[in-house]
Amino acid sequence: MSQKQVGWAVVCLGVATASPAWGQAASIDAQASTDSGASASAATAAPAPAPAAAPVAEQYEPYEPGYPPDDNLLEIGVYGGVLLPSGDHNLRDERFGQQGYRAAPEIGARLGYYPLSFLGIEGEAMGAFSRLEDDKSNALLYSGRGSLVLQIPLPYVTPFALGGVGRLAAMSRNQGQDSDVAWHFGVGAKIPLTQMLSLRVDARDSLTAKTGQDGRAQANSFEALLGLTAVIERARKAPPRPPADTDHDGIIDNDDQCPSEAGVAPNGCPADTDGDTVLDRDDYCPREAGPAPKGCPIVDTDPDKDGVPLPCDQCPEEAGVKPDGCPVRDTDGDGIFDDKDKCPKEPETKNGFEDSDGCPDKVPEKFKKFTGVVQGIYFDQGKATIRKESNATLEGAVKVLQEFPSVRMEISGHTSSEGSKDVNAKLSQERADSVKTWLVGKGVDPNRLVTRGAGPDEPIADNKTALGRAKNRRIEFKILQ
Repeated sequence: MSQKQVGWAVVCLGVATASPAWGQAASIDAQASTDSGASASAATAAPAPAPAAAPVAEQYEPYEPGYPPDDNLLEIGVYGGVLLPSGDHNLRDERFGQQGYRAAPEIGARLGYYPLSFLGIEGEAMGAFSRLEDDKSNALLYSGRGSLVLQIPLPYVTPFALGGVGRLAAMSRNQGQDSDVAWHFGVGAKIPLTQMLSLRVDARDSLTAKTGQDGRAQANSFEALLGLTAVIERARKAPPRPPADTDHDGIIDNDDQCPSEAGVAPNGCPADTDGDTVLDRDDYCPREAGPAPKGCPIVDTDPDKDGVPLPCDQCPEEAGVKPDGCPVRDTDGDGIFDDKDKCPKEPETKNGFEDSDGCPDKVPEKFKKFTGVVQGIYFDQGKATIRKESNATLEGAVKVLQEFPSVRMEISGHTSSEGSKDVNAKLSQERADSVKTWLVGKGVDPNRLVTRGAGPDEPIADNKTALGRAKNRRIEFKILQ
């Protein structure tokens, strides 16, 4: 092999992975080789320098994770919970005897204002529905109260403590109506769900006058509350804006001489290595000056316009593909092109078994047992429930299907002509579906299986005899192409 032939072998070997400029570069080398002594200089040419890496844009961390409380927030909320009234309460008309109130579910609403992120005031109204301990009659407890709230403004949970005063009232048929001053204190936490909405939990103790003590002792009534709180106004600080980079080329506008057009370092303008006014990104010959639009010297070395130039193109009058410029053919005419066909000179056997490899084949003997009528699958009479004695047959089907994962199957259910045709059609479909469900449960891909209920429409024996009807009640497997 001559030095010139070796040089062209190297050029053609790089065709499949070259840049858009490879075809025209090869063309120019081919043209240059016709000049005296050009082949030697082409063989010893220095390799092209690697393109400069694009600058990486500066990354910015997410700003202010979570939703910590801010100053000057207005909050509104609703809540529910349980009130455990003290057994020593004095919430009764003095004309009635004292009875305890049972644990009472309560609902309420609150409005709060937080001038500082750690300090706020709240007002609440609530109602609780209870019964008297002795006579089981209905009772209503209700209150209005104000609180001073101290909280720790953390991003993901905001613990707080509160205290305040209000009035707790009760109304019932057998204890009349009364209200007392109620001091309260408690702790809790707010857990933000979104920027505007938080989950809130409270534990409270309310102090009211104790019965029979003339106001000198206090009764403790406990509450456990769960609610939602909405922030009416949340003033969030904006994250610092990154330096402007209008063309997104990684060079900020202050340093970019072409801020509206993506380019490369150091000036941010598009590159034109050969100075032919065709930018490198559009230039098929970025190191050889040429006219627009391709930027290559005018040399027609690709007559079939398939992007593979001479002399690399082995089919110059027929458009093809890299690396030899010839079209991909289907020699055996089986619909599978030669580059994908494992047997390009032998047509594929279209039988549903490995139909994509392009080779002739036969359905294996072990698979034939599970095509057509499958013996050994039994159901409860008139139902789609598979009986246990069918397991061995179905396990065998699973083993074969897993051994040949490319095969798709149709499972069809069939019945005799006894009974309603609509009922039989429904039953046959349900039995086919039961078989599929069983196989899928053992690991067979459900996308490989389709089901069909044929009912009594496809008999294989005479429905006038008991033996014929028994044969017609069956499950069939069919390979799908």
